Amino acid sequence: MNRLKKILFLVTICTVAFAFTTNNSSKYKCMIQLKNYDGEGAYIIVSLLNAEGAYQETLQVLGDDDEWYHEVYDWWDFYGKKRNDIDAITGETISGGQRAIKVIEIPNDKMNADYKIRFETAVEDQEYYADDVEFDLTSENVKNKFEGKGFIRYVRMMPQK
Repeated sequence: MNRLKKILFLVTICTVAFAFTTNNSSKYKCMIQLKNYDGEGAYIIVSLLNAEGAYQETLQVLGDDDEWYHEVYDWWDFYGKKRNDIDAITGETISGGQRAIKVIEIPNDKMNADYKIRFETAVEDQEYYADDVEFDLTSENVKNKFEGKGFIRYVRMMPQK
């Protein structure tokens, strides 16, 4: 009987430890509304930046034709060197006046820890905006709406339940 208690205790400890190690990120709904413009769809890159403004991670890519990634200049300097696998976070471009709703996964240890989220935009034969939308990654900000400087009209974030 004593051996059974030890096994049950170990199973319980392992289950609790697994629960803590697998829940290291949270999901957020992100609505991106573009301004009305003529031309091709916008490539939009959502990135996590550290306090110094250096890229840490690519969170979302809207634009699945990697032939054009080099047009998103600042991000390409980061991604082009490493070529991390981004297949699971890519999707189609969004055209002028359209919107997209994406789910973005953010590491919990980056929240309220001096990190930023950046939305970069580029449109073929048009402009590139390195910081179309950029904001501090705080619990309060991931519930807010942010106006864009370029092709993005606004971005609205909301924690997933």
